[in-house]
Amino acid sequence: MDFSAPRSLKHEYDLFVENEIEIYKDSISRTVLLKIGDEAVASLLDQAQLAMNEILLCDEVDRIIRKRLRIPTYATWRKKEMKRVKEQEEFRRPEHWGVSADSALAREVHLPAQSRVLVAGAEVANASRYLAAQGCSVTAVSAEIEAPRQLDPEDAKLLAGRIASVPMGLKEWAPNEELSAVVCTPAAFAGLSSAERAKVMAILQSATRDGGVHLVDTLIQNHAEPSLSELRRNYKGWEISVMDQGTSSRSFLARKAVA
Repeated sequence: MDFSAPRSLKHEYDLFVENEIEIYKDSISRTVLLKIGDEAVASLLDQAQLAMNEILLCDEVDRIIRKRLRIPTYATWRKKEMKRVKEQEEFRRPEHWGVSADSALAREVHLPAQSRVLVAGAEVANASRYLAAQGCSVTAVSAEIEAPRQLDPEDAKLLAGRIASVPMGLKEWAPNEELSAVVCTPAAFAGLSSAERAKVMAILQSATRDGGVHLVDTLIQNHAEPSLSELRRNYKGWEISVMDQGTSSRSFLARKAVA
């Protein structure tokens, strides 16, 4: 386990400056770099730096490049970085995507960036966008086409390429890559027989990595399938928990055991 402290903003700024300077050095010819070195020597001589050494010369070259690139001061960079961090936090917030912070999805499904996730059923747009905002690669499978909700241009830009929409049902769709999570609404299993539901669940379970999670919402009032008892039967060997989502539904969470 890594117990190291997070890097300070000042350290992040120093790394930013160093990276910008190195990128610039790599982008110019040796002749141009040598000219900058000559300029650095002349500058140090003007400053009466009689004890000139390689470290001083390198520092002066970096100073000249930093001035040429107009790299912002720490105060200016920090202000911009704090704004970026705040915007990123808002972008990742569940409520920003119409997902309740108290929902099982927001509370229980925590995945590393680049995780592959399947979201299936009706009204999957909010869950898909929320998971994509966490850095996941999302496949949204739904036989029902949702009316697209207008996104903020910046949000749309950040989500670009993270969600693949598949207009079909789970019975017709088959995973071709390992999944880290599966999130389903009751509509994902609509019209399927008990045997068909069991087959779909078995395929999704087989495609899920060890430690991966499945989250399935079930309705209480109209007893839509799959029921909790059916889900328990089909997820034997998985770590199971059930969470009430108000008076009308429950969320069934199953985590695959690690071999």
